[in-house]
Amino acid sequence: MKTVMVRTYSAGVFYGQLKSRKGKEVVLTNARRVWYWSGAASLSQLATEGTKKPTECKFPVKVAEITLTEAIEILAVTPAALKSLDGVPVWSA
Repeated sequence: MKTVMVRTYSAGVFYGQLKSRKGKEVVLTNARRVWYWSGAASLSQLATEGTKKPTECKFPVKVAEITLTEAIEILAVTPAALKSLDGVPVWSA
């Protein structure tokens, strides 16, 4: 499956494997919320290059599957970016 980063209208940003897309509804597997990022100027850079500051990012634990409604941006994630993103420590409160 293709790895993508999805910006939604109100739920924020997630990355994971694209299971399906129907209009604005996107289903991701092995998905992680991008709560806060540092080390990239934009989501485009984050999806292409990853983060240069993984310890300053806040990405909670992965979920097996999530349905996102109101997707407004879908970016392909490169293998190099995925390695970087997956290297971000799990953030929890």
